[in-house]
Amino acid sequence: MSSKNSTLTKLRENEREIRKDLIIDAAIRLFAAKPFDRVGMRDIASEAGLSPASIYRYFSNRDELFVEALCRESKIIEQEIRRAKDSESEASIEKIASTFVDYLIEHDTFFKMMTYFMITGRIAEDTLEKFNETERKLLDVFDDIFENLGAKGPVRLTSHAFFATLNGILITFHNYPGRSSEDTRKHMHRLVDIVSRAFKDTSAAITR
Repeated sequence: MSSKNSTLTKLRENEREIRKDLIIDAAIRLFAAKPFDRVGMRDIASEAGLSPASIYRYFSNRDELFVEALCRESKIIEQEIRRAKDSESEASIEKIASTFVDYLIEHDTFFKMMTYFMITGRIAEDTLEKFNETERKLLDVFDDIFENLGAKGPVRLTSHAFFATLNGILITFHNYPGRSSEDTRKHMHRLVDIVSRAFKDTSAAITR
């Protein structure tokens, strides 16, 4: 392939990725505004400034687009907790957990997308593996934490339990009535510290 053709190919690929990002951005804006099951591909195309037909050049259905948006946001939170983990020689499990919870508090749309999937499970089977792959990468970070704590047993199972516990705190108290957002965040941080210490002790016990 000539250098000219190679350059044109790269330009087309870049343009395609830019278009995909614009579509995902449009979908996330709509997901923030109304329930996911009321967002259609026509709505997303209109928000992105595309024709309904052209959006299907990039995504075959809404589930694929939903998972693509979810995976993109998941990569960001994975990077955030990896930075927290790598910022010091022995980053505490409390710090990692707080980083995870704070990100989801501050990114409400991503939190809603994630819980929608967890609660309803309404994702097409052909897009499920991509979501599972993204979740595995996130759990890998938790695996590293527990391995650094000396856990020798079923580390992935412990990571699943920790991940589920943190999400349980968020789901239970994220919009708790009668409390200010500041009070709610402080309460969640107290709970995060409690469960983090409990998991730290459990990890130490696993080694015996």
